[in-house]
Amino acid sequence: MARFPLGELEKHEVRQLATEAGLPVADKKDSTGICFIGERNFDAFIARYLDAEPGPIRTPDDQVIGTHRGLIHYTLGQRKGLEIGGLRDFPEAPWYVAFKDLETNALYAVQDSLHPLLMSTELEAVQVNWIRGQAPEPGRALAAKVRYRQADQACTLTRCLDDRLHLTFDQPQRAVTPGQSVVLYDGDECLGGGVIAWCNAPLPESVKKRQGAVATS
Repeated sequence: MARFPLGELEKHEVRQLATEAGLPVADKKDSTGICFIGERNFDAFIARYLDAEPGPIRTPDDQVIGTHRGLIHYTLGQRKGLEIGGLRDFPEAPWYVAFKDLETNALYAVQDSLHPLLMSTELEAVQVNWIRGQAPEPGRALAAKVRYRQADQACTLTRCLDDRLHLTFDQPQRAVTPGQSVVLYDGDECLGGGVIAWCNAPLPESVKKRQGAVATS
């Protein structure tokens, strides 16, 4: 059993108690970054441990529109850092990361934050952990988050086997990213979660054709 002595308190109440106790961290600035690496540039940090190989940035119809710095530096739905702008025959609208093709080291970008390539209605997660030690019954209407600070998203737990689960969302979800976590809730109760292994966002046509050709060869 885990006990959280501050679990019923709001943050401002905790700060007030810390002030009354004379703790030097009472007015410390909130941390919104990755706490274990401290105040440093994240791209520079991961570049120390992982090799970043530049490659092409492509549109969904396979036009090359730029060069990326290495797929490790980008995440689905990302807008900043693509360094694409002023392209002939394209509107002056922001670009978003839509797909990372690890096989060809290509990054696919789109000019619509809700482009179909970014949208999913289903996901599967592995390495599932249930806080109560038991999975909820399949078919239950629950809520889930697939990113930090996201509002609860209505979903149905459609399948749960061993340490793997399958969810269907009531509304399409943007930038569901394999490797990140999904957390499930029943009202205010956190039930548990797992690591996203798959979602049903569509693939760029060129990737779909290549995978189809491999499957039939």
